[in-house]
Amino acid sequence: MGRTSNADERLMTAALDLMWEESYGAVSIDDICQRANVKKGSFYYFFDSKSELAVAAMERKAQAQKPLLDEQFSPATPPLDRIRARCEHMYRKQAEIKARTGKVLGCPLCSVGSEICNQDEKIRVKIQEIIARVAKYWESAIRDAQLEGSIGPGDPAAKARCVMAYYEGMITQARIHNDAEILRDLPRLVLAHLHAKEKEAQVA
Repeated sequence: MGRTSNADERLMTAALDLMWEESYGAVSIDDICQRANVKKGSFYYFFDSKSELAVAAMERKAQAQKPLLDEQFSPATPPLDRIRARCEHMYRKQAEIKARTGKVLGCPLCSVGSEICNQDEKIRVKIQEIIARVAKYWESAIRDAQLEGSIGPGDPAAKARCVMAYYEGMITQARIHNDAEILRDLPRLVLAHLHAKEKEAQVA
């Protein structure tokens, strides 16, 4: 049996990396093909347009990230620790990227979304879908924290949307300032935004 080509996977990886490093508008199909080491004819075998490739690449990345989110937001973990784990991971990730590339790249979904969503409906819908899925993790952690009394009452979905906006805003600030250290205190700041309080240790 002959070797199966992974050209489509290479194109998706190259597209997402380039859009993250630069911008959607700055990256051409030729740039993507060159980074992926794929001929342009092969691009059009797999994808009709750069937009279609971007949608596929974002969905592929989201699926690859799901096991990590499942682990970070595991119901077996105390709810505030789930939120801490996500924030700590983001700081480490952006610090590693800065050390490797000299740039804080932030969140690719937010970067591409803020650039292109008013111009490309398919990309806008896909980014909305992915953000909605991620929001469910935050919502579950907030709901469980409310049940244990560490976060106050209120609509957990609304709280999740609000705190995610704060979280993503901090990541965007880190990118604008090219300073990952802005995120060092992200866990504490996010929990403070939620007015979270630690459960008191029980006395035996």
